[in-house]
Amino acid sequence: MEPSTAEMAETTDAVALALARATLYSALALGFRSPTEETIARLGSQDAAATLARAAVLLDPTREFGLAAISSLLTPNSSLLTLSASHRTLFGHTARGAVPPYETEYGVEGLFQQPQEMGDLMGFYNAFGLAVNVQQHERPDHVSCECEFLSFLALKEAYALEHEDTAMLEETRKAERLFLHDHLARFLPAFANKLVRATNPHPYPLPLGEGEGKGDFHGFYRALAELGLKFIAAECVRFGMPAGPENLTLRPADDDRVPMACGSGTECAAMPGACMPEEADSV
Repeated sequence: MEPSTAEMAETTDAVALALARATLYSALALGFRSPTEETIARLGSQDAAATLARAAVLLDPTREFGLAAISSLLTPNSSLLTLSASHRTLFGHTARGAVPPYETEYGVEGLFQQPQEMGDLMGFYNAFGLAVNVQQHERPDHVSCECEFLSFLALKEAYALEHEDTAMLEETRKAERLFLHDHLARFLPAFANKLVRATNPHPYPLPLGEGEGKGDFHGFYRALAELGLKFIAAECVRFGMPAGPENLTLRPADDDRVPMACGSGTECAAMPGACMPEEADSV
């Protein structure tokens, strides 16, 4: 029996929503990684802003969802030089920078579950044919890695809808809900709120040499945090689950059972753990 016009339209709408979610997750993943020229190219152009705005409007037709944050992601001061300096100031070179971007740094109730949490994350990635990219030198609990995984799942959801693969669709949506509940939605509200507080506007001369002028040094990361807060809140509503608390105690700094972010890369290869899971098989 051929699907009706209404059923085809409903599927098309669902595919568009899944792709919009993938777009926003991908933007968050890219934005929270160490900045490169790709960050500027994919998030700094007018075309990129328009694409993100269309995705946000599609997910929230009231046009309140994240549009202000998207419009202010990259300001005139957001060169690669300023983004890199801001990223170092906020996140540092280890797991315990001013604003830790690692899930297992949040919540003392999980103090004795750090290895299990890492194992659970890797289990999710491996279950979908993904392997960690050791070249990124990051742990699997980095916020960008978790956003990248959910972007992949949203793309897989769109693929399942387009191909009317009910089993794949059910499996993917179940994984999305579990991963959000157990991982990203648990700690991102606390992480993002901490990031917003650390990036409150206070114009001052940028410590980057002559010609940089004055400006909102951390504006990009504050806008990214605000976008993440709105988007994850909407995702939790979509799946009918509560978001994590806005304040989570950081685990004690002297608890060294979870390794710091890697320097040379050899530690990461042995761990393993890296940002941006690499796809081993097609969706």
